[in-house]
Amino acid sequence: MGNELSLDGVDREILFHLSQDGRLTNVELAKRVGLTPPPCLRRLKRLEEAGVITGYRAVINPEAVGRGLEVMVDVEVYANDLKTIETLEETLASYEEVIEFRRMFGRPDYFLRVAVADHAAYNAFLTAKLTGLPGILRVESHLTMKKIKTD
Repeated sequence: MGNELSLDGVDREILFHLSQDGRLTNVELAKRVGLTPPPCLRRLKRLEEAGVITGYRAVINPEAVGRGLEVMVDVEVYANDLKTIETLEETLASYEEVIEFRRMFGRPDYFLRVAVADHAAYNAFLTAKLTGLPGILRVESHLTMKKIKTD
């Protein structure tokens, strides 16, 4: 186990409330979890130092920043040499349009979430940046009909 942090019910409640609203003040957070502010702050710092809380972020409306179209992309590769795979991964990860990038077990080899302004922008991304990359065998795009649950 080593440095693994044991979480109790209060810790889990702190995490729940912060995941709902990362801008809660320590005073408000303490009130919600039934603590006074000093022990709440100590717990919060302990969770941060242990790496349980890895950061705080703003959730941005994609349409407000010209990224209203999100496309899920399956990528299959034919390459099996490490240099080609590493170059492909570095290239795909460097693209601003790629907002999530995962190597998968089985097929597809990779999963990308791509955020662009519209269909024309996605077509430009697909033809200019994905098509023809060394190692890529197949690209399959999936457009969302309806978001049912998001993070």
